[in-house]
Amino acid sequence: MLSFNFATAGRIAFGAGRSAELAEAVADLGKRPFICTGSDASRHLSVYESLADHATFAIAGEPTMEVVRAGAAAAREHGADVVIGVGGGAVLDAAKVIAALATNGGDPLDYAEVVGDGRPLSVASLPVVALPTTAGTGSEVTANGVVTSTEHRVNVSLRSASMLPRVAIVDPGLTLTCPPGTTAHAGLDALVQCIEPFVSPFATPLTDGFCREGIRRAASGLRRAYHHPEDLDARTDVSLCALLSGLALANGKLGAAHGLAGPLGGYLGAPHGAITAAVMVAVSEHNLTALGVSGNNAVIDRYAEVGELLTGQREPSAFTEWFAETAADLGVRGLAELGLTEEGIDEVSRAAANASSTKGNPVRVTPTDLAGILRACM
Repeated sequence: MLSFNFATAGRIAFGAGRSAELAEAVADLGKRPFICTGSDASRHLSVYESLADHATFAIAGEPTMEVVRAGAAAAREHGADVVIGVGGGAVLDAAKVIAALATNGGDPLDYAEVVGDGRPLSVASLPVVALPTTAGTGSEVTANGVVTSTEHRVNVSLRSASMLPRVAIVDPGLTLTCPPGTTAHAGLDALVQCIEPFVSPFATPLTDGFCREGIRRAASGLRRAYHHPEDLDARTDVSLCALLSGLALANGKLGAAHGLAGPLGGYLGAPHGAITAAVMVAVSEHNLTALGVSGNNAVIDRYAEVGELLTGQREPSAFTEWFAETAADLGVRGLAELGLTEEGIDEVSRAAANASSTKGNPVRVTPTDLAGILRACM
């Protein structure tokens, strides 16, 4: 019997120029905004400079436990009653975690999955308004925040329904200044986040619609956004793909590419999207081989549909070939160049086998399977 749940941000505003609505959105939520930005807080200053009584907190790179501890302390000191994230996925994740820690207190490891105590966040987070300035993670519509534990060399999540942003403002115009590497890694990650929920055993008719449209948008806009960064139509396609990918993954789960990305991100310190793009083809080929052995033609046909959405050819190989060609065109590097060595493969594989994302893979994968996938991606 068909049965599923669906949850997302309280309101989504999408379209070029919609970031001008930030002040109106914040006015309904609080009077002392705490604004999380990227390392250069002036980059999108025009978006939030008119907000009264605000404080800013810059986040350089992937957020660590130390960064979110400091951010939560700064938010409490400011007396923040609403948190705004203006930046890429790392900034939005940090904003959501800071908003949760500001009200719940304690240490992030008290609530972190895998390496922490995994305690529930019992107090509602401060309301969050999310404005992505990259097109990738879909963090503006998800209920978790990813943080790096440098001590354990792994990326972990804090998760709560109250961490869903109250408002997501997705303005493709904010992505026009994204560097090429960020455009490539974020955009490919968004595509992976549409494909994995589509072939997941947890897919639903609702997430299927998001995935199909997201894949179409990536096919239309990703390469154009990379090679012609001023093309607002292409940027709009990729921004919509990223938004739809967040809606899909939050409600339909991911797969082994993201299962590997968590421990690899902590181990290598490389951009999340660079990692998922580097492993996606090998993960998919492993899955297709296992599905063929098991006779699971329904999921194989889903991979074939991905090929059709990307190329017009209904073949799984059309998907894997398109993805490999696009990743090469967009400068994606192998895992060896990102810093993975043979010595690290077994450690990463064991951690990935237990990752929550791996549970959404269409076939069961063992540490041995994952080690083989990693070696194929070096």
